Amino acid sequence: MTTTKLDLAGLKCPLPALKTRKALKSLTPGDRLEVLCTDPLAVIDIPNLIRETGDIVEITERSESRIVFMIEKSNGAIEIANDAGR
Repeated sequence: MTTTKLDLAGLKCPLPALKTRKALKSLTPGDRLEVLCTDPLAVIDIPNLIRETGDIVEITERSESRIVFMIEKSNGAIEIANDAGR
């Protein structure tokens, strides 16, 4: 298990979410991504992204000047209801 740090300070929406998505693609399950953001909208965008990817936000730290997310890469298996009965 490795931890990768991603410093996105100074970037504005939607760049923090886009760069986080790209960084998550290169990780293997169990790896962690520490994301530092200064854009206040990241508290909405990053958790929404993580819901889409099926990964886990382990720690969220927030101060006046920054937001830090610790994201654990999951195995990527998201339960999606299929429409096989149609």
